Amino acid sequence: YQTKLEFALKLGYSEEQVQLVLNKLGTDALINDILGELVKLGNKTETDQAVSNASTSVMRETSSIESQRSESPLQEDVTEDGDNLRPIVIDGSNVAMSHGNKEVFSCRGIKLAVDWFLERGHKDVTVFVPAWRKEQSRPDALIADQEILRKLEKEKILVFTPSRRVQGRRVVCYDDRFIVKLAFESDGIIVSNDNYRDLANEKPEWKKFIDERLLMYSFVNDKFMPPDDPLGRHGPSLDNFLRKKPIVPEHKKQPCPYGKKCTYGHKCKYYHPERGNQPQRSVADELRAMSR
Repeated sequence: YQTKLEFALKLGYSEEQVQLVLNKLGTDALINDILGELVKLGNKTETDQAVSNASTSVMRETSSIESQRSESPLQEDVTEDGDNLRPIVIDGSNVAMSHGNKEVFSCRGIKLAVDWFLERGHKDVTVFVPAWRKEQSRPDALIADQEILRKLEKEKILVFTPSRRVQGRRVVCYDDRFIVKLAFESDGIIVSNDNYRDLANEKPEWKKFIDERLLMYSFVNDKFMPPDDPLGRHGPSLDNFLRKKPIVPEHKKQPCPYGKKCTYGHKCKYYHPERGNQPQRSVADELRAMSR
């Protein structure tokens, strides 16, 4: 008993915890079995304490925010959030064909994307569509809900890029260039699933801009869904990506209540300042290494 007790005390467990485990397993239990039960017991105790501490912390933070609401400079950003949102430039052809499963130019898809940004408070939303999409739907170029294009044009949201016919042949301006150029000049966001590789190779500043400001998306039936992490897991959140100045700086994410004792490793959704970008070995892994 004394040997097992000293071993557990060196690992940071209390004598009461050791006695609880020995009462459960018996005094003849192997050290590995005792260690496994101690880990379970320790995690359970830490979870209860963390939940209690987290709820207390939330209550304190809420009261603090309420009391400092009038003095906080952050509140000014929330109040004038519309001015803090970046301009949005939508690749109309890409969005419409994506919503139409690459078979139909679905104008409804454009409307769904525009409404998503307008509902979030964006005031500067521009859609580019080639002018030849005004033409009547044909078997080789199916168009659905074409009246939506006219309506968005009247609302000064949609812009038709130039095209004309010369001796029966259609001459079309490159709409992707309009999209990237406007987004770059307005310091906005490009909404498209296109990578614009040809334009990225033209100018180094365009390449950097496309890498940092391209917002991809998916359609789930009639639901427009951009990703919550547009630049990857270690990049900004969608809310901050769409703003000129982030409302909640990324380094102020909620810290993990377990701290260095967290056993979730790199899968933990909370912030671990001590880890940086590298996953940290869990406590359970540390104990297994020590027991060997």
